[in-house]
Amino acid sequence: MRYQAPLNELNFALRVHGKLADVLQLPAAQDLALDADTVAAVLDEAAKFAEQSWAHTNRTGDLHGAKLANGKVHTHADLARAYREFCEAGWAGLRAPAEFGGQGLPTLVSAACEEMWCAANLSLSLLPMLTLGAVDAIRKHGSAEQQAAYLPKMCAGEWSGTMNLSEPAAGSDLTHVATQATPDGNGAYRITGQKIFITWGEQELTENIIHLVLARLPDAAAGVQGISLFIVPKFLINADGSLGARNAVQVVGLEHKLGIHASPTCTMQFDGATGYLVGRAGKGLAYMFTMMKAARLNVGIEGHAVAERAYQNARAYAAERVQGAIDGRDVAIIAHPDVRRMLVVQKATLAAQRALYLRAAALFDLADGLADNVARKQAERELDFLIPIVKAWHTDNGVSLASLALQIYGGAGYVEESGVAQLLRDVRITPIYEGTNGIQAADLAGRKTTGNQGALPLKLLAEGNELTAALATTQPTLAHALRHAIALAEQSVAHMVDYAQRQPATEGSPFGENAAFAAHAYLQQMGTTLGAIELARAYLAAADALVGKQENVFGEPFYHAQQHTAQAYFAHILPQADGLAAQVTAVQGLADVPQGWY
Repeated sequence: MRYQAPLNELNFALRVHGKLADVLQLPAAQDLALDADTVAAVLDEAAKFAEQSWAHTNRTGDLHGAKLANGKVHTHADLARAYREFCEAGWAGLRAPAEFGGQGLPTLVSAACEEMWCAANLSLSLLPMLTLGAVDAIRKHGSAEQQAAYLPKMCAGEWSGTMNLSEPAAGSDLTHVATQATPDGNGAYRITGQKIFITWGEQELTENIIHLVLARLPDAAAGVQGISLFIVPKFLINADGSLGARNAVQVVGLEHKLGIHASPTCTMQFDGATGYLVGRAGKGLAYMFTMMKAARLNVGIEGHAVAERAYQNARAYAAERVQGAIDGRDVAIIAHPDVRRMLVVQKATLAAQRALYLRAAALFDLADGLADNVARKQAERELDFLIPIVKAWHTDNGVSLASLALQIYGGAGYVEESGVAQLLRDVRITPIYEGTNGIQAADLAGRKTTGNQGALPLKLLAEGNELTAALATTQPTLAHALRHAIALAEQSVAHMVDYAQRQPATEGSPFGENAAFAAHAYLQQMGTTLGAIELARAYLAAADALVGKQENVFGEPFYHAQQHTAQAYFAHILPQADGLAAQVTAVQGLADVPQGWY
């Protein structure tokens, strides 16, 4: 299947939605002498690499998935070569800290590149993504000795990282983690237990694998307060930094999955493996959330990126496939209005998603690098609010958009040979892992919304209202639609606050059953509305470029296309906000249904 990186769209979105100018003013970017031209050059090279080195391996990996034999996981040679080229070109350390050999580029720039990696080969992109997450956790919470021992090799991609949370009896609910960590008397611990669903938990592409493992000390308290985080390397490290003995951790099974066949999903057995405590005992889950927050952003990017590739191929197929006649002429199916409708929905939704994930990525940088403490905390709060939306809205859309792409292919899409079926199979995992989308909705509907009477979401919605005045001068219809959607969203925020205040907490819903039942619709409504706000921003930025108020970087046809995309979104996607708002207010009907009815 073809893939062409959407470079103009990415560069435009970085400027308009990703606050690139603000990110480039941060001390870290200033130290690198980073400017917009350099960022564009990085993206250009990343696009070439994704298209030429990785994209063709996507199908190879699907047809020749990871296999387990004699305790080793075997990966097709094409993927092994592609990963080696990735590391040799320096991409593995793109946003890794410079003090440990990485390039230290902003998360914003890395996120744009990660869209290209995920679209080119989702399965393979998971390996460096998880490694960088482990780097973040060790850098922020590990000791100086641990950082020195592990991070240089991990930042280079020579060693990889994993996150080991789930167990047979502890999936999303980590209160039941049973893996044990026993002090060995020499400052280390013996880790014993089994972890499941470990992405790239075993492989031969890197010299070593650094597992981050949640486990309990012998005297640990029950629940999440008793969970600690441990580094458990596949190979122990000698005093001189060389690899030592093989640790007592091994893969005992691979899952046979619907998609992402090239990515080994492992069951890992720890039999008294040597592990090293990260930070303080009992803080393991909090430390792991450092890794999980970034991973949830990445998973949102994954859902978006696979849908982008599906859209590109559906568009190309629609332009080539001759079927049906208009006025006696045989025509390509792109001439049929319903096919164009499906393409419009894909293109417009993808633009909104790209805007939101890049805004979130910029907030990572601002929350980490702003000097002003108040501004830094505000960026962090906005980021925490956007993360569940990016993770859930983008991945739910990813599945539906990939399904629309398959629909455009018709029967050919349902046949594996076309390749689009693989994209639908691959993207289906994204609403599930790194916290199911139901968990994301519950997270958003809780304190992130109800804290301080809904002040945070109301602030984000107020930004949209500020745009409507400028929009109304040339596009009153769009301005009216946006004001209406924002008013509905404000009402839904009020409902969520009211639900949380009026209903008692339950074991299944700490903010009351009504809030829990409304959470999914509320998240979808916020994603739809915030996406509209960002596309209004894009419309106005394009208008400024067309009349000379801003530099015309991409050419008039591109800016006209951005305006058409915004108009399409307002016509075909934003009206969904009405139905979602109605669901938020109608939850009592669900709450009143007895469980036995189901």
